[in-house]
Amino acid sequence: MPYAISWMDEPGTAELRLKLRDAHLDYMRGNLHRVLASGGLLDDPGEVGIGGLILLDIDSRTEAEDFVKADPFYTGGVYRNPAITRWRKAFYDGKAFI
Repeated sequence: MPYAISWMDEPGTAELRLKLRDAHLDYMRGNLHRVLASGGLLDDPGEVGIGGLILLDIDSRTEAEDFVKADPFYTGGVYRNPAITRWRKAFYDGKAFI
């Protein structure tokens, strides 16, 4: 049951994001079996991370919440109000599913 997790970073956390980036990437790599897609949201020039999006294949909303709460970006204070929402795959990887 896929969930979309999206967030914008807390203001003024660009340096903190860079400091926690390796730990966040290690966390994501350790959960690749559940991650459908993931990536950072960037400023218009594409130079600074300002948020992120994760599409997660997980069994329940509670598990999605636990996933967020264990992410170093969340525990370290980078995330601002992550939104966790059920997601329906309609178009993905060049294919239509509806």
